[in-house]
Amino acid sequence: MTRIFLIMMFHCFLYAQSKYPADTLLISKTNPILNKIGILPISLWQRLSYNTNMFNCQFFPSCSNYGAEAISKNGILKGCIMTSERITRCNPFAYGYHLESKNPFNDEDGRLIDLVKQNSSRSSNKSPLIAAILSAIIPGSGRAYSGRTMDGIMGFSTVILTGNIAYLSEKKTISRPVFFTTAAVVYLGEIYGAWRSAKYYQKVD
Repeated sequence: MTRIFLIMMFHCFLYAQSKYPADTLLISKTNPILNKIGILPISLWQRLSYNTNMFNCQFFPSCSNYGAEAISKNGILKGCIMTSERITRCNPFAYGYHLESKNPFNDEDGRLIDLVKQNSSRSSNKSPLIAAILSAIIPGSGRAYSGRTMDGIMGFSTVILTGNIAYLSEKKTISRPVFFTTAAVVYLGEIYGAWRSAKYYQKVD
């Protein structure tokens, strides 16, 4: 299974297509090789998501494009953490929170505009540092402190799920370090998500 996955990712790299936005970053000469390694799975995912309506994303840019851009601009570690945070927020409660914070919608298709780089001039009545510390202690609590309780529940659930999968994975296989790395990224993404929620996604009266 691992071999098939690697072959498919290598195919993405060799046969990049302009219809898949992640591919343009994948073949970019300015992107370091580590960033391309992080973008490869996204490129593979877009070959599925871009050819069916089953995986349409409610956000603009979509989570896959957000992730590819985040990795390209911020490096593989921070980019993956940012991507994990976005995926946590891509839940059934996103629309309501988007309305509360009075964030814009995309004119063409009505998707929720949520850029990698947010407008730093927005005021917040919550401390991003306190939110981050809370989620470092109890995942999800920082988002709840920021007024996004359902995002906090989603974040807590995701951290617990990935942590359990990592813990229960077999010791002598390559899956164990992969799952533990994934769990660590999700945990750090939850801390970053709490910070971001307090700084950028506050309810506007």
